[in-house]
Amino acid sequence: MPRSQRGKSHSSPSGASQRQLRVGELVRHAMSDILSGGSVHDSALEGHIITVPEVRMSPDLKLATVYIMPLGGRDTDEVIAALARNKKFLRGEVAHRVNLKFAPDLRFRADERFDEAERIEKLLRTPAVQRDLKTDSDEA
Repeated sequence: MPRSQRGKSHSSPSGASQRQLRVGELVRHAMSDILSGGSVHDSALEGHIITVPEVRMSPDLKLATVYIMPLGGRDTDEVIAALARNKKFLRGEVAHRVNLKFAPDLRFRADERFDEAERIEKLLRTPAVQRDLKTDSDEA
């Protein structure tokens, strides 16, 4: 096996290694615990329930991209800005909870999977697609 492919998981859809996926999941759990515990004192975060559906780690595990979604999808930009302001505190908390050689730098992004799923659902409900689906089912 070529050296570049050793240790890589061929079953993961994103091409991330098993270690990246495992550490990303540990960081996701740590971030969820921190945010649900109310440890971050920022007025922009008060009254928001924040979901952390995914954390993607860089191959060297020094950068964590944290995808977040406030409940209801409202004030997403404000919440991301507040998390970015408190990045140093959050990084320290993650370092205490996840045993790594280096505490990963945190980046916050909005999780747009729900918006994308809604867009696809709307496309599937359009008359043109419904007509095509009906034609395909009639032929079968």
